[in-house]
Amino acid sequence: MLTVRKILVACLSFGLIATAPAVVNPALPVIPSAVFNVTNYAALGDGVTTNTSAIQAAINAASAAGGGVVQVPAGIYLCGPLQLASHVNLHLAAGAVLRLLPLDQYPGGLVNPPSFLTGDKLHDVALTGAGAIDGQGAAWWPYAKTSKDAKRPKLISPANCERLLIEGLTLSNSPMFHIALGGKCSEVTIRRVTVRAPASDDSVLPSHNTDACDVKGRNILIADCDISTGDDNFTCGGNTSDVLITNCTYGFGHGVSIGSYTSGGVSNITVINCTFTGTENGIRIKTDRDRGGFVHDLKYLSLRMTNVACPIVVYASYMAKEREYRDLNKLTPESAAKYPAAPLTDRTPIYRDLVFSNITATVSPGRRAGLIWGLPEMNVTNVLLEKIHIQADKPFGIFNAQNVRLVDCQIVTPAGVNQIASTNAQLTAK
Repeated sequence: MLTVRKILVACLSFGLIATAPAVVNPALPVIPSAVFNVTNYAALGDGVTTNTSAIQAAINAASAAGGGVVQVPAGIYLCGPLQLASHVNLHLAAGAVLRLLPLDQYPGGLVNPPSFLTGDKLHDVALTGAGAIDGQGAAWWPYAKTSKDAKRPKLISPANCERLLIEGLTLSNSPMFHIALGGKCSEVTIRRVTVRAPASDDSVLPSHNTDACDVKGRNILIADCDISTGDDNFTCGGNTSDVLITNCTYGFGHGVSIGSYTSGGVSNITVINCTFTGTENGIRIKTDRDRGGFVHDLKYLSLRMTNVACPIVVYASYMAKEREYRDLNKLTPESAAKYPAAPLTDRTPIYRDLVFSNITATVSPGRRAGLIWGLPEMNVTNVLLEKIHIQADKPFGIFNAQNVRLVDCQIVTPAGVNQIASTNAQLTAK
């Protein structure tokens, strides 16, 4: 297997330090070994009994004892929202399913529902095991389209936590985001997690805003995860740095994303040795003038994409209302050249120092090979496209971008179709 260490050694050996991955090694939580079985607190895994009080009592008991493992054995446990605790590992054994109460029983309903697993300013927290968490989200999803005022709970939503581990679980059908790290979390490890929800364009039961993993903070590792969902497969906002995503498998979803809110800055992000199959976007970096920040030092290395709608898309006009700018697949050099400039502000998006290396992709029919589209008042700068092999029906668009280097790249388009379409772009190729 191609490991991060092997790639790093190779990069150093050949002098390609610009394409070396970020070094991210989060500290793991410290959890005492004492076990608190939820069945000893009157939890019943019969799929009928509401277990909120029983499971919370087990968490509270572990916390009061200085920490420990809250064990959930095999069974189906209906449950409402729970508060996590420091030095506590909520462990779901194989065959254990923690299932959210249905919409008509969930506290707060559509007005003010709390997220399912939460905790603020905690440390040394773990969610582990071969079990599953089922969000029963199908009843909630239609409200994303029919009611702007309807609220939906997130599945796992800690905030401002340090030394957090999420490992081994299967998460499915969240009413909203599956994992959402709020505030400023640090020292986070998410590994061997499976996330499943229907695609947002599913013909039978589409899910909406069911992002797999939204993060905010620093020193975050996401490894060996298997994700297909109804929105972003991953995303982060501003005030995020030092993130490594490695050895992940992505199916349907909107892609591995950054944004759209990037105020506060995003930096030192590496995505390496991942596969994408049927994903809407592979790499997606998006923001707009009222929500931008300094986004820099991003590396996308050794990625394989099959039948994606757009392998690489970087743009700063996410909220553009004009039709000619909303459909990125139809954006042309002529229309991009007409996009109006605006005065610089502290929210003007800045994209700089982006590396895309050793990426192969086949693109779904009628779609473009990629897009890098900066603002007229703030171009994307310092982009390396190295060993990129993309097969697509439409060109790779590069608009309002400076110092874009293409090294050993091959964009394959049908006969008579340009490989690159550009305007206001400084490109070099070798």
